[in-house]
Amino acid sequence: MAFDIDMIKKVYANMTERVDAAREIVGKPLTLSEKILYSHLWDGKPTKPFTRGKDYVDFAPDRVACQDATAQMALLQFMQAGKPKVAVPTTVHCDHLIQAKDGAATDLKNANNTSSEVFNFLESVSNKYGIGFWKPGAGIIHQVVLENYAFPGGMMIGTDSHTVNAGGLGMVAIGVGGADAVDVMAGMAWELKFPKLIGVRLTGKLSGWTAPKDVILKVAGIVSAKGGTGAIVEYFGPGATSMSCTGKGTICNMGAEIGATTSTFGYDDSMERYLRATDRADIADEANKIRPYLTADAECYENPEQYFDQVIDIDLSELGPLLNGPFTPDLSTSVGSDMLDIATKNDWPINVEWGLIGSCTNSSYEDLSRASSIAQQAIDKGIKMKAELGINPGSEQVRYTAERDGLLDIFENLDAKIFTNACGPCIGQWARYSDPKNAPKNSIVHSFNRNFAKRADGNPNTHAFVASPEITAAIAIAGRLDFNPMTDKLINENGEEVMFDEPTGWELPPKGFDVKDNGYLAPVADGSGVEVTVSPTSERLELLTPFVPIGNEIKGAKLLIKAFGKCTTDHISMAGPWLRFRGHLDNISNNCLIGAVNAFGKKTNFVKNQLTGEFGGVPDTARAYKAAGVRTLVVGDHNYGEGSSREHAAMEPRHLGVAAVIVKSFARIHETNLKKQGMLGLTFANEADYDLIQEDDTFNFLDLNEFAPGKPLNIEVVHVDGTKDIITVNHTYNDSQIEWYNEGSALNLIKKENA
Repeated sequence: MAFDIDMIKKVYANMTERVDAAREIVGKPLTLSEKILYSHLWDGKPTKPFTRGKDYVDFAPDRVACQDATAQMALLQFMQAGKPKVAVPTTVHCDHLIQAKDGAATDLKNANNTSSEVFNFLESVSNKYGIGFWKPGAGIIHQVVLENYAFPGGMMIGTDSHTVNAGGLGMVAIGVGGADAVDVMAGMAWELKFPKLIGVRLTGKLSGWTAPKDVILKVAGIVSAKGGTGAIVEYFGPGATSMSCTGKGTICNMGAEIGATTSTFGYDDSMERYLRATDRADIADEANKIRPYLTADAECYENPEQYFDQVIDIDLSELGPLLNGPFTPDLSTSVGSDMLDIATKNDWPINVEWGLIGSCTNSSYEDLSRASSIAQQAIDKGIKMKAELGINPGSEQVRYTAERDGLLDIFENLDAKIFTNACGPCIGQWARYSDPKNAPKNSIVHSFNRNFAKRADGNPNTHAFVASPEITAAIAIAGRLDFNPMTDKLINENGEEVMFDEPTGWELPPKGFDVKDNGYLAPVADGSGVEVTVSPTSERLELLTPFVPIGNEIKGAKLLIKAFGKCTTDHISMAGPWLRFRGHLDNISNNCLIGAVNAFGKKTNFVKNQLTGEFGGVPDTARAYKAAGVRTLVVGDHNYGEGSSREHAAMEPRHLGVAAVIVKSFARIHETNLKKQGMLGLTFANEADYDLIQEDDTFNFLDLNEFAPGKPLNIEVVHVDGTKDIITVNHTYNDSQIEWYNEGSALNLIKKENA
């Protein structure tokens, strides 16, 4: 039986009336995305239409999900909100703090030893505030959510950018910062700019070596890493309905890599099959009662150009397998094709050292079964493995079922390493090198979502390529980037030429899913007696002190760093070994912007302290300015803050005295995180003004006392030679967000209102 079935029934009971009202108010047929948005308005039944990409709207999400790395800060904030219990169903999943090294059993034991303080804290806070807790080893948050909590037509938010994975079950599921999650957990409205809509029409049918992963790799190549910003991507067409539910989840998951607010599919037979297979027939029965409301009105898919802001057409019958990368998830190359020439031209290592299968993107039973069919062929045909292979099952249910059915044995017979049911290498939790900074240049292939420099193993010289699980397996076995399993032969141990056959697999386990202990701990009914303690000497956890408002007088602010080129949340607040400090704001602030390239000198973590004239690391320099009572600014390029939803990338600069971040453009989640923490997130009105900023500049805000929605701000930039420039900056703050700024943070406002 499903979790929270009464809540789901209530959502469906409201949905028909609200969608009908919205359709009448908007005066046209509705897409699925619009149906879900209009049926989850904070004020209930729709009374007016909203303008896409312009209107800020208050929503009432159905549930919240948090992973352990971001849950620490989210729950530390929630503890300040003055609430006895979360207002909506909420879960915490321990999947990020488990390092992949020796294999599942050893790695999980080590994680429980090294991070016991954090796990115990999360478990006790969850127990106290009515939050469902998934133990370390239970699985990766998004696979667990898909198996247990996602439901067609629902809305959820999660403190991880790949929360969007739940779109595979027809949800509008959105990654947010912890402060947003705190709002919803505290019973407040959640605000979002009404998204634009991108429709992706899928025709034809996947076959052979082409997988659902190739659909999103293709889309990423078409629209780029920022092309989906501010939009929901809605997939439809005969190609969409022909795919499995977990395949849809894969596509939605990597929508985060194009900056999309989320992605989704209309409810169909594959979703019903998945719901019933995962012991949620009750949801399927309820969904079937309102089936037309859980997909777009027919006219929207018949004439999509009239109802979407952009339409992309992909014929799955013509789509081939892709390799995306390195260093960015939107650089697409067809498998085989001209990879040798391209790699040679760009000096990419052609030999592959590792293949990695898993992550929240591709760790379902279907994914493992298709990859294992390739592994079994290697065994049967006598092909020796050229690279190393690592496997991360998505959940204990997937792992247990795959082990029962012999899939894991196949991988182990190829000497693959089975890691814990956790994120592992996908988020930098991989003990591949003892000294990553000086590790050699190499190539790896994985079925993950992100492949930024240093992302997987901390080595800036690792060239990571993203592919489907079956292509990852084939390339790892062959050991070469340019291997094309559709045309190329391999020499087996007997000296014979052999070829792979097409991969095969199962959409769902033929014998059904099974599990002995799924790792779930339900909270006690009354948590008022549960004590949550944090040691004042802890290196891992630190109770929060409210931020003090920055105010409307910013004069004499100094440039902390002018970031050059791509500056993701990994550059602003690295993961990997820093994950251990996610619950300690002061300690983790020692990684603030250490990965960003300084436009002056093109080095990382090397900036000028204008007070002393000396050069040093970004965090140390920021602390020196803060100690001297001097505000600082950060300047950046396009899509600043792309990548993970981690709010630490906003909280750390705030903690270190940064008053404003001025960039050419923001990634959506990061811009919101800056606002939530009471900072100024601003964009150059004239992008060329980025070039005016010099290393020794001082900034004076001229009209911050007139801070208002839609009103640009003017800043005097004083150069070291005494010359000045006036630059104009834009912002997207509305009245409520300006109140967050005036109060010092959104959390400060929540506390004030609760008081």
